[in-house]
Amino acid sequence: MIYFRGCTAREKETSIADATEELLKLAGVEYRVLDDEKCCGSVLLRTGFIEEAQEQIQKNTEILSGELILTSCAGCYKTLKQDYNDLDVIHISQFLSQLIDENKLNFHKKDLNVTYHDSCHLGRHCNIFDEPRNVISKLANLIEMENNHENSLCCGAGGGVKSAYPEIASQMADSRISQAIGTDADLLVTPCPFCKLNLKDRGLDVLDLTEFLVKYGGE
Repeated sequence: MIYFRGCTAREKETSIADATEELLKLAGVEYRVLDDEKCCGSVLLRTGFIEEAQEQIQKNTEILSGELILTSCAGCYKTLKQDYNDLDVIHISQFLSQLIDENKLNFHKKDLNVTYHDSCHLGRHCNIFDEPRNVISKLANLIEMENNHENSLCCGAGGGVKSAYPEIASQMADSRISQAIGTDADLLVTPCPFCKLNLKDRGLDVLDLTEFLVKYGGE
């Protein structure tokens, strides 16, 4: 299995890639990372650079073909799953749910209230709603926001909005955090590194799903 870390988890100021690898090692999963990992091409595709994106896709396909590919980025998952041909891809939320069901990862439930933000890429675009909730519910009490599942609000970061219209991205993030705070949850968990970066530092602790498990799973 190849752990495809993704640009945001790999290069930004997060502990997502480290947390993912810590959980994989805890579960005894054999995997490898790419020393010279390239972008999946998502940004190129979403911003109209189709020819450049196809070149990137071809290069990655030659490396990834025939492997099970694990991603911790919702955007990478959507791109590798839907824009590439015949790749075997699984998101970390799906894989963690499997590991828990197989008793390869075990957590003691805490008196902790958590709300969950469905990222657009993983939720509406790929119809993955249950697995991350199953994982959270093994460790904490899940409290849903007013808008959830297919009706979840966008964090404001996707589609190039954060880069082109930062004020709009900030307003959208504030709106989503307001809903999260309204649940009286102790923290917000998301499966998308980009969502985490846009939602953090707005009055509520925001963690990636893997960071959440590492931080609270051992207590």
